[in-house]
Amino acid sequence: MEASASGLRPVLSTWQLWGIAVGLVISGEYFGWSYGWASAGTLGFTITALFIAAMYATFIFSFTELTTSIPHAGGPFAYSKRAFGPTGGYLAGVATLIEFVFAPPAIALAIGAYLNVQFPNIDPKHAAVGAYLLFMGLNIVGVQIAATFELFVTVLAIFELLVFMGVVSPGFSTANFVKGGWAGSDHFSLAAIPGMFAAIPFAIWFFLAIEGVAMAAEEAKDPKRSIPIAYIAGILTLVVLAIGVMLFAGGAGDWTKLSNINDPLPQAMKLIVGPHSDWLHMLVWLGLFGLVASFHGIILGYSRQIFALSREAYLPAYFAKVHPRFKTPHRAIIAGGVIGIAAIYSDQLLTLGGQTLTANIVTMSVFGAILMYILSMLSLFKLRRTEAALARPFRAPLYPYFPAFALFGAMICMATMIYYNLLIFGIFVVFLALGYAYFLLTGQRRANAMYVAPEVAQEAAS
Repeated sequence: MEASASGLRPVLSTWQLWGIAVGLVISGEYFGWSYGWASAGTLGFTITALFIAAMYATFIFSFTELTTSIPHAGGPFAYSKRAFGPTGGYLAGVATLIEFVFAPPAIALAIGAYLNVQFPNIDPKHAAVGAYLLFMGLNIVGVQIAATFELFVTVLAIFELLVFMGVVSPGFSTANFVKGGWAGSDHFSLAAIPGMFAAIPFAIWFFLAIEGVAMAAEEAKDPKRSIPIAYIAGILTLVVLAIGVMLFAGGAGDWTKLSNINDPLPQAMKLIVGPHSDWLHMLVWLGLFGLVASFHGIILGYSRQIFALSREAYLPAYFAKVHPRFKTPHRAIIAGGVIGIAAIYSDQLLTLGGQTLTANIVTMSVFGAILMYILSMLSLFKLRRTEAALARPFRAPLYPYFPAFALFGAMICMATMIYYNLLIFGIFVVFLALGYAYFLLTGQRRANAMYVAPEVAQEAAS
């Protein structure tokens, strides 16, 4: 298969794209979400999670229109640039970059926590760095190998979640799940509502990064057909798994013991089968597949985002080079890894507001995601109005209601996240400001850039 004009090879099948879509997110079923119980309780968090699930479903149905219309490795960056010009492209690009660069260290720390359960002498941070080195190398070797591996570990991760539900189901108790389910109270009151809003970033973690399939669009064999299938099947898979995992974990025993840890599923299973059960050891080992699937997939996502931004002079051109043999953006892969490893060891900077390092990294990643969701939906509305003739192989159903609901949900999420995470938001704004300063200083270099996006070249040729 020949490389495209960008140097990336279009080799990915529909199944591989589905594997990327689910794999990018599936670690969110294994950890991270349970922090939402700490503020909202099980019942309050369920309400929050269902709202976020509806937001993501409408977002994905709408986002797929953009992905199939503009199959570009930059994903949201390309859509916002086309709709709102270079500044819009910058904002969407840096927001997506923050999302995808800060999600992997949180997942790597969870990998370390899972390994620490099995091998108590292993430092979780050292294990996290080892994960980075291993899977950056795998991504550099080739996207076809990386995507096949992603599909394999994703299927194993889904199987393991089903095994978890089956093993804990005999001990499931509705009374366990609902006890103190409204932010510590057994009965709903208005006092529970603030906690439900505060839990939004952890509900988002259930689905965060599914949009990363857009960044593999230039490497898909038939993006206009395969991406809609991958996205829709992916979001349905994830919603079912999220509801199942949350219910069975919460009903296994005292859910408050699971609300501030990185390995809630092994600990939930321990409540049912005891600390020495073979089932528990199997979950720890196979549970790593879920974390690895997301970690590995998001490395693919952040590298394509860095590559796309560098290719169009939004970042230094150094990162736009592809490996001469493997045809992968190896420099972009390494750059994102260096930032992620630094975040793992940034305890003093990112342990703020009484939350754990992992919780704050998750929140930072979610800030980037929500800003990108807002800009993507605004881009959809703008392009519908200004480029009515643009080829749209997949059109958002129930337009304008689906994208409007997704936009409304994202704006609610952004407002509440700022209110409850002001310190992390301040750091997020600093990142945006530093990036904008670089954006302003490099305007002439962008004007001189010769890269023409594939979809633009195709339209010009036709």
